[in-house]
This record gives sequence, structure tokens and C-alpha cells, in this order.
Amino acid sequence: MHNKQYPKVNYIGNKEKLADWICDYFPKDVESVFDAFCGGSSIGYEAKKRGFRVLSNDVLKINYFLAKSLIQNKTQTLDASDLEILFSGKALKGFMYKNYGEVFFFKEECMELDLYRKNIEKLSCEYKKTIAFTLIRRAMIRKMPYSRFNLNWDKIKQLRDEEYSYEKYKRRRAYHNESFQSHILQNLDAYNAAIFDNAKENIAYNEDVFELLPKLHADVIYLDPPYTGTMNNYHGFYSLVDEYIASKKVKAFENNFREKKSALELFDKLFSNLSNYKYWFLSYNNNSYPSKDDLIEIISKYSKNIQVIEKPHNYQITGKDKKSTNTEYLFIVKNENYKALS
Repeated sequence: MHNKQYPKVNYIGNKEKLADWICDYFPKDVESVFDAFCGGSSIGYEAKKRGFRVLSNDVLKINYFLAKSLIQNKTQTLDASDLEILFSGKALKGFMYKNYGEVFFFKEECMELDLYRKNIEKLSCEYKKTIAFTLIRRAMIRKMPYSRFNLNWDKIKQLRDEEYSYEKYKRRRAYHNESFQSHILQNLDAYNAAIFDNAKENIAYNEDVFELLPKLHADVIYLDPPYTGTMNNYHGFYSLVDEYIASKKVKAFENNFREKKSALELFDKLFSNLSNYKYWFLSYNNNSYPSKDDLIEIISKYSKNIQVIEKPHNYQITGKDKKSTNTEYLFIVKNENYKALS
């Protein structure tokens, strides 16, 4: 076990607090893990710490960059010379200024982001670039009330007003008004320290999960799809960062598990494509659709060896006091039709 600390990411549905519990159930014959909806990469990171070979995938580009930085990357970090490159020059009017000035951030803040976007291309290797993007993502999330990009500008300005915030929440939330550079510097050491080599060839992917499933093999596939019927609009919450990376608008991804009418079909399609994986691990909860019984019925079409572990788990929604109590489900399935690679 590597003694490393997963850095602060801020991602709705992140399994950071459940990662130990989930990985403890991995069977003893497991050597490789495929985190198919990796999101904030907390499960992949815990698996990497435990010495497994980790494959990670996410359809969002920024999540892929996070996995590339923390899972695939072995040694590359950002040093003082990289920061000098990133922060050099004058703020400029680029994609963020033209499209999101006084939409999500003040215009001068967007100009700061546009400068960093230009300078990232001057960094010496791909890993340094992805680390820079993940640090900027962290800064963007910290400056955004509720940590997601789906509020209107009037509400954002209101929540960034420290006196209003104190009156309403008894917290001034001054970090919303700190510069992007300040946030990057505050998180730099933690992200650098989180990078390590576990002596395995770990790989990050940025593909549609249904296209990728037949191409890979692993002992465990860990499935953490968006929980249908909950706050699961990941494109709406985070695609702004993907647009920042691409410097253009991006389309919503398909197979997003958002709609109840398509959820059963998507889950059936998902489990019908898992023949390359010996053990299937699925995270879900009691407030989502389909139900536990519905999922068991779908899974049993492909394997009867199903175990469901339950754990009470609180998700913080907004502020310190508003929490929703859930029962977290961990479905553990042994693939009865699995054939190992010869």
C-alpha cells in the first residue's frame, strides 16, 4: 500500500469517502481494475495505491485529464519554472472572456483564464499540461458557488457577496473571490504530492463507455454511472471546463443515464457488454432509479452470482447543515461466463 493522499477534487457523486470500503471487497485474485466512469478518480486512485493496475475512463475531457495526471502519470509534476510559464504575460480577451464574461466569472477573471489557457501549450510535456488543467479546474470549482456551473450570473454575484453569504450561511466564503492564481498555488503541493509510480502500466481513456468495454480486459470492472433521478447532470455541471480546454462549445454526451425512460435499457446494455471482466462492482443508492430489485433482475440475466452490500452514507448538498441520508449499494457480481485471456 502506497502512503499517498488523494487531493481535493470537488466532484458530485465522488466516492472519496467510500473508496476504502469499496476496494476492501476486491477479491484476493484481482490484479487489475477498470474504473469505467472514473469521474473524480477516487476509486482508481485508491486502487493504484493498493498496487493494482488501473484502467480509467470518462467521457468528460477534464475527468480524463484528472485520471491522466493522477492514475497514468508516474513522475511528472509542476515546478517553479512551469508556474513561471503558466503565469507569465498579460491577461487577454480569449474564448472565456468572449463567451463567459459575466456569465460565470467576472470579465477580468475570464481574461486571467484565457492567459493560462494560452500558456499551458508552452509547458514541456502532456502530463504537465493535464496537471495544469486539473489545478485550474480546482480553482474554477472553488470560485463557483455550489461548485457547479449551472447558476445564473445574478445568483453567482449574490452568493459571492461575502456579507450576503455571512448573513445567509454564517460563512463569508472569501475563497470565491480569491484569484485563480491564488487557488492554483494553494493546491499545487497537494496535487504534486499525490503523483506516484505503483510500478504498473496504468492507462486513462476518454471514450464512450459502450465503445470501450469490448476493447479492454480487467479482473474487476467498477461501475459508477450517473445515478438516474438524482443530481446527475454532469455535462451541465462540468462541461464548462471541457469548453475551456477545447476553446469552443462542446456537445452534451450521449448515454448519460439522466432519463428514467432510458435507464433500464442502458443498464441492460451495460451488463450485456461485460464478458471481458471477471468481477463486476456497481455503486448505486436507494434514492435512484432503477431500484435495487430492478437492477438485480437485469444483472441476473447475465450472472446469478450477485451480492449486494449496503452502507448508510450522507451526501452534503449545500452548506453544512443540509444533508440527504442515503443507503449506498455495492453490487458485487462474479461473471459466471468469464474466460481469462490465454
